[in-house]
Amino acid sequence: MEIKIQAIHFDASAALEKFIQKKVAKLEQFYDDILEAEVILKIVKPETILNKEALVKIKVSGNELFASKLSDSFEESIDATVEALEKQLLKFKEKSRTK
Repeated sequence: MEIKIQAIHFDASAALEKFIQKKVAKLEQFYDDILEAEVILKIVKPETILNKEALVKIKVSGNELFASKLSDSFEESIDATVEALEKQLLKFKEKSRTK
């Protein structure tokens, strides 16, 4: 699976990128046929407590799944987003089995 990371209006640290790669790669445990993952990080204005947003879009055969979360840190946002995508992947897998 190819993972693209895009940070809008700031530079993501190497440690953050490594964290994202590790977390998003875990999604393959839930569904083997993930073609690509696109991660977009941005800081939401105005400066509030929950202003770190992570958007993750994954492409699976013939479909796209998407999740977005706001948190205090990008790590928390990525964790919550990956958790949401795990649930979506399990539902998608069940639906594709029943067809």
